[in-house]
Amino acid sequence: MKRLLLTVALAALAVPGTAFAQSNDAQLRAALEAAARGRPVPPHMSSHPAHGWIEFASLRRNLESLPGDQAQSFLARHEGQAVAESFRAEWLRALHKRQDWAGIRAAWSPEVTNTTLRCIELDARQRLGAADAAWDAQVQEIWRSSGDSLPDQCDGPFAALDARGALTPELRWERLELAAAEWNPGVMRVAARGLPAGQRTLAEDYAAFVQAPHERALNWPRTERSRLVASHGLAQLGRNDPDAAEARLPRYAQALEFDEAANGRVLYQIALWTVASYLPDSERRLNLVPASAYDERLHEWRVREGLSRGDWRATLAAIEKMGNTQRDSARWTWFEGRMHEKLGDMRQAARLFEKAATDATFHGFLAADRLGQPYALCPLDTPGDASSYARVANDPAMVRSMALFRADRPGWATREWAHALERFSDVQRQIAVKVAQDNGWFDRAVFGLGREPGETRLYALRFPLHYDAIIRAEAARNGLDPAWVAAKIRAESTFNPNARSPADARGLMQVLPSTGAAVARRNGIAWNGANSLYDPATNIRIGTAYMAQRRDQYGFPYIASAAYNAGPAPTARWREQRGHMDPDIWIETISYRETREYVARVMAFSVIYDWRLNDAAVPLSERMHGRTGEPSRPFACPAPAA
Repeated sequence: MKRLLLTVALAALAVPGTAFAQSNDAQLRAALEAAARGRPVPPHMSSHPAHGWIEFASLRRNLESLPGDQAQSFLARHEGQAVAESFRAEWLRALHKRQDWAGIRAAWSPEVTNTTLRCIELDARQRLGAADAAWDAQVQEIWRSSGDSLPDQCDGPFAALDARGALTPELRWERLELAAAEWNPGVMRVAARGLPAGQRTLAEDYAAFVQAPHERALNWPRTERSRLVASHGLAQLGRNDPDAAEARLPRYAQALEFDEAANGRVLYQIALWTVASYLPDSERRLNLVPASAYDERLHEWRVREGLSRGDWRATLAAIEKMGNTQRDSARWTWFEGRMHEKLGDMRQAARLFEKAATDATFHGFLAADRLGQPYALCPLDTPGDASSYARVANDPAMVRSMALFRADRPGWATREWAHALERFSDVQRQIAVKVAQDNGWFDRAVFGLGREPGETRLYALRFPLHYDAIIRAEAARNGLDPAWVAAKIRAESTFNPNARSPADARGLMQVLPSTGAAVARRNGIAWNGANSLYDPATNIRIGTAYMAQRRDQYGFPYIASAAYNAGPAPTARWREQRGHMDPDIWIETISYRETREYVARVMAFSVIYDWRLNDAAVPLSERMHGRTGEPSRPFACPAPAA
């Protein structure tokens, strides 16, 4: 009977609309706040599925003085749960501050992979006299794991490794080379400290060169290491001052006998940062980079450089130099077709458009428009039946995750979510996204789907519809396409009303408080301070008014979307430089990767939301120009290729 009651309680907790769930959400929120402040928690909360987190909130208040047996009891009682691992991480850090080496060993779990915690445990082992050959190997593994700075907690194990004679000159040079590749002279100097005197002098001169190239390097020994360090130092200079790097390269290349790899490393950075600013020397510098140094990033920029000049033959040649996987994407297939179209080869263009149009993406939709055919969309329903849904929803980790999310503890909820997904099958993982959406947690589709190619077709999960009535009403008030508004919300916050960015943008449409206040004042909208942006209705009303303002300013939704993301100054620069170009080319030549991808994403999302709202879509090529009264394009699932 007791087990049956627990199952009923878990099921109710998984359905946020029930009175039981709403009451428990409020009680859990209050209990977590009380525990965090050292206040009494109602006794009945000890039976709540998330009680471990209530206890965690209480224990973490006084980790400096927490008795070890109390901590070990908590870890034992919650073994195998996310809350135990969260507590263990904080407890180990506290024990390290207390220099409780035996306590660290008692609390340790071999499942821990975090570098800071690993160093804490390794420090404890050597202080307890347990350093051996296996210990040496583990510390050496961390030492050579990165050219970036490692946590301060690793300093003790590294010093002990050195004292044991196991931090060899070879290991120091290995880390120094890694740090040179990361352009990190500080780590290079740390690695150099234990080298023999003659080697240390050279190593420190290497670090000085990466920080600021100097002419002493012209007299370095002509070794592979000297070439590696010098090329990384000049590459760093190329990133910051391409002209200076190009002027200096020949002397160092001759003095140190650079090979193609060393030359390519420098020429790559010179070309990349020249073309990323669309400077006049872009084409020449791109052509200087050896083919062996090209990667997908530089291939893309070579295409953009040709597009920016309107040189269709050069652009086509740049696409043809891409690797097959990159070139076969809908994006570059579309532009390859566009270049053939620009050059008058309509037959080849049509063939490439046919290929691109099979993808439900920005460029795939554009290709379908060119051909006048339905958009390719093959939606899949969420898998599983009611019993499968119930099993996932009632999984203890999922119950805790959803309860914590509804109690405004998204970080802890995410830890429980990740813990659950480690055990789930692909189908269960997909059902879990549906469970999360039913609890108002919409971004789990972004983080929970994508492991399998077919999951992109779970459109109802990937493109949730919420606040539909508010979106339609505010879009109508401002003369906006509601699908565009929904797409903005999906791109900005994935329908999380409590989203907050590092820049302090808030709510569904990620409105900055300063922008919100100005828009509210201009449009006669009631303004109750920055926190009112967490109210969905307020946020959408202000956000759509701001979208309309940008639309009126720029004329076209795709340019307005760029301004929404990047701001007016960069957008004005891009319009001045290439405002005469076709929308797809203008978008592709936007300098900022984030904005370039954001605009294409929002435009594609608006097509999909038009389908979700209206079962058809205004053609994307019309939508980008703000023409939303055109006939709608249908959707169809293309037959698989024979």
